[in-house]
Amino acid sequence: MQDINEMDDAFLPLRDVVFKKLRQEILLGQLAPGERLMEIHLAQRLGVSRTPIREAIRKLELEGLVTMIPRRGAEVAQISEKDLKDVLEVRTSLEKLAVRLACERIHPQELLELKEACEQFAAVTKTKDMTAITRADVALHDVIIRSTGNRKLEQMHSNLSEQMYRYRFEYIKDASYHTLLIDEHERIYKSIEKRDAQLAEKEIETHIANQLQMIMEHLHFPAETNA
Repeated sequence: MQDINEMDDAFLPLRDVVFKKLRQEILLGQLAPGERLMEIHLAQRLGVSRTPIREAIRKLELEGLVTMIPRRGAEVAQISEKDLKDVLEVRTSLEKLAVRLACERIHPQELLELKEACEQFAAVTKTKDMTAITRADVALHDVIIRSTGNRKLEQMHSNLSEQMYRYRFEYIKDASYHTLLIDEHERIYKSIEKRDAQLAEKEIETHIANQLQMIMEHLHFPAETNA
């Protein structure tokens, strides 16, 4: 592994470089929920002293990505059902707005990019590289967001997308779900191509609802009941 001192963030304080590295590993699922963050081990792996590791862990705790457990130390925060539902609730609203605007504003070149993103996602699923598949999924949705021409929406979605990484990885790693994802992406693309905003909203809502169900099954959350 590349020594962290050789990373591109040469002008950042070392604690911030370590923070960005550990944060990325948590968001991508490379550090799993519940995994202990041993300062000595992390310092050796990243080629730094324990001080920037300790400082980075404190910042990760403030972001809610790390939990401090008495007599146990730091560990990657668990994914809670409440956080999952909150994030996907906001994502549903933002992406329904995005597909509606895309139906009105998308340019032919962007429509071509969206089609190519669908094809790229389908191709990447064959590699079984979960990180690459996750990035292809993000890239596809980013095409839709950019096509709205709404920079505030793009900024809000970008911030949310980082939080989505942990959840996105949970359904991406289930290969049995890839065929459905490919089909859903195709239906979203077709609805935008037809400029059918009502259908596009329905397709994206179904797409995200299926992800919620899949993630809950993977994380063994109890099924919701109607009281």
